[in-house]
Amino acid sequence: MKKAKTVDEYIIMFPEEVREKLIHLRALIKKAAPDAVESISYGMPYYNLQGRLLYFAAFKNHIGFYPLTSAITEFEDEISKFKYAKGSVQFPLDKKLPAGLISRIVKYRVKENLERAKSKVKKK
Repeated sequence: MKKAKTVDEYIIMFPEEVREKLIHLRALIKKAAPDAVESISYGMPYYNLQGRLLYFAAFKNHIGFYPLTSAITEFEDEISKFKYAKGSVQFPLDKKLPAGLISRIVKYRVKENLERAKSKVKKK
């Protein structure tokens, strides 16, 4: 598989059923974090808003969603239905994406990054 330079290029590399989920996930992220800058980092879609916000990636059987450790900890009860680790959660390709949960996680990460940026300004 060639390396994508944009999120559009990344999404188009996958079969239609996976693409649809990636497009949906991307739309959820953009709606919850409209000011985030989208790019490719470590070969996967990446969002930055006053620092690292989150990543996602498609795999053979799941979509990996990487909102960092703080979000996994904050939403652990809801995430526990899925396979998850310290900074990631796996959404199976054969199930519907948990749109509400994803939106809440993204909004949590936006708030967290904005608060961190604000506190850095106050310290100066």
